[in-house]
Amino acid sequence: MKKLLILSAAALLAFGFFAMDLNHYLTLDGMKASLGQFEAQRAASPVVVGLVFFSVYLVVTAMSLPGAAILTLAAGALFGLSVGTLIVSFASSIGATLAFLASRYVLRDAIQRRFGDRLKAINEGMAKDGTLYLFTLRLVPLFPFFLVNLLMGLTPVRTLSYYWVSQLGMLAGTLVYVNAGTQLAQINSLVGIVSPGLLLSFALLGVFPMLTKKFMSLLQGRRVYAKWQRPKKFDRNLVVIGGGAAGLVTSYIAAAVKAKVTLVEAHKMGGDCLNYGCVPSKALIKSARVANQMRHAENYGLSAAEPQFSFRKVMARVHEVIRTVEPHDSVARYTELGVEVLEGYARIVDPWTVEIKLNNGGMQRLTTRSIVIAAGASPFVPPLPGLDDVGYVTSDTLWDEFAKLDAAPKRLVVLGGGPIGCELAQSFARLGSKVTQIEMAPRIMIREDLEVSDLARDSLRRDGIDVLTGHKALRCEREGTRKFIVVEHQGKEIRIEFDALLCAVGRVARLQGYGLEDLGIPTQRTVAINDYLETLYPNIYAAGDVAGPYQFTHTAGHMAWYAAVNALFGDFKKFKVDYSVVPWATFIEPEVARVGLNEQDAKEKGIAYEVTKYGLDDLDRAIADGTAYGFVKVLTVAGKDRILGVTIVGEHAGDLLAEFVLAMKHGLGLNKILGTIHTYPTLAEANKYVAGEWKRAHAPQKVLALLARFHTWKRG
Repeated sequence: MKKLLILSAAALLAFGFFAMDLNHYLTLDGMKASLGQFEAQRAASPVVVGLVFFSVYLVVTAMSLPGAAILTLAAGALFGLSVGTLIVSFASSIGATLAFLASRYVLRDAIQRRFGDRLKAINEGMAKDGTLYLFTLRLVPLFPFFLVNLLMGLTPVRTLSYYWVSQLGMLAGTLVYVNAGTQLAQINSLVGIVSPGLLLSFALLGVFPMLTKKFMSLLQGRRVYAKWQRPKKFDRNLVVIGGGAAGLVTSYIAAAVKAKVTLVEAHKMGGDCLNYGCVPSKALIKSARVANQMRHAENYGLSAAEPQFSFRKVMARVHEVIRTVEPHDSVARYTELGVEVLEGYARIVDPWTVEIKLNNGGMQRLTTRSIVIAAGASPFVPPLPGLDDVGYVTSDTLWDEFAKLDAAPKRLVVLGGGPIGCELAQSFARLGSKVTQIEMAPRIMIREDLEVSDLARDSLRRDGIDVLTGHKALRCEREGTRKFIVVEHQGKEIRIEFDALLCAVGRVARLQGYGLEDLGIPTQRTVAINDYLETLYPNIYAAGDVAGPYQFTHTAGHMAWYAAVNALFGDFKKFKVDYSVVPWATFIEPEVARVGLNEQDAKEKGIAYEVTKYGLDDLDRAIADGTAYGFVKVLTVAGKDRILGVTIVGEHAGDLLAEFVLAMKHGLGLNKILGTIHTYPTLAEANKYVAGEWKRAHAPQKVLALLARFHTWKRG
């Protein structure tokens, strides 16, 4: 009841404030119009006017009424810099604390009861670092202070802490605004606008947020580095941990700008992509696709034939492809580029020191100004009972394990319906395995639209794969030499016999063994970083799969540029990572490629969109190639040609996507694509035709009707 009375009283006061037009006095025009009268009253009774002004300011702040900024300027105009700052500093801090207490009393319990679970992390963070966070908000006058008051009342910040942090944090901003007010009071003509004092005040208002941001960065740095002893000089400008895509690009950029950089890799240069992922899987996919084309040669007017091949030779070719690409990422090449490469295990012992246990048995310690963690990710192995007993391979280990086989596994179970699972399931099915694919979710490739998932499922089934969606793996069992996996579907248990089991249920960041725990660097599935790729320590960065949010080779390389530049030149300028246009592709047949939003993403985010679709079954080149299936689907802003996202399903979808990636990156719409000449006959014409479909749907019908009448008239 008391809370209701407080809310009612506050509402009545606010209503009266606006009904009596008192807000007029809290506008710039109203203040300047009344300035002469107030100055006369202040000259007659300076103490009384000062107390009244203090009280008004306190009420306005406590009630979260608009006009505090104008009152701050008025304080400078009426009382000068020193007295005005004194009045505003205390009135604003006390008023802010009253608003904070009112919010806490009236709203906090109800909010915490309803959203307590969601607010748990915020509450814990505020309890730990609330004063520093509040100080940051108070220093930067871009944040509406009345919102800070109301929202902070919902958190566990102590009242006394709130008051003194507000008093201290708002002081610098108060000085700037009051000083601006002293100058505004002196404007009597247009000449006064260009007075040095006024220009300085406005310059301070513009520069202040940047200065405070820099100040807070330095303050945070001092705080996190407090228990560590910074070296007086450094052995390196940069040490990079991990020789995958992110680590290679980072170290290459550092060497290119003549920084002294050391790259540490414990196992194989090139990381997962070269040795276990993109390169070997695409080599395998190509062999499997050729075998499939031979089986269906009648589609090209040829005689179909069952391909005769040695599985060992297929796997040997995969390893030969790896060896051919290997020199691009080799120790010798990067050494020649100016990167010192050390082969061993790196551990960060303090924010500026990396200890390397070399593979040759030695030990080396390096001090460095900055560190980039690019340790990558590894396959996730689900904790299924009996899994170790029956044995399994992952997308990392299958290349060596299956290379020992004379034939593809007769019965292969692929656990996982994501891109990796789908690619490998289709490839081994085409190379002779009877494949069962198990996915717990209701459909495979669940990040894609439903129609894309359905097309992918139908394609896999045409290759003989038994695609089991909505099946949850429970355990593995062995009966002598026979192996089984037990799954649950619609409340029933099903046993599936297999000869080999491939776990492809995702990848997890490599977080252990690098000293992150000892340094207190937070990790949740990945290393916790900010928009600049900084960890808890501003000189320690993370990039690539170990940091997320995407686990693609191309995004790892993209992040690496930001990691290198921020690590080497962050004292002058830092860059936020741009994830606005991220493409990806799944290399099954037909390929699935996407950039930006698809329909299910747009619906989840409540984004209005239009869909334009072009079927590849109508494309001349696709018909000639015997690949006339799939589509190009473009999401645009409603009524406009601005591209929100593109999904392509079909032959060479990953290559066709590049034009849309470029268009989205540089703000080009479908009209620009339509106006670009595309070679005939190519698959790339599909991009022009989908733009044409959009244009046709948005043709100005009234104008066309008038043109029809015009041409009729011209014919007489």
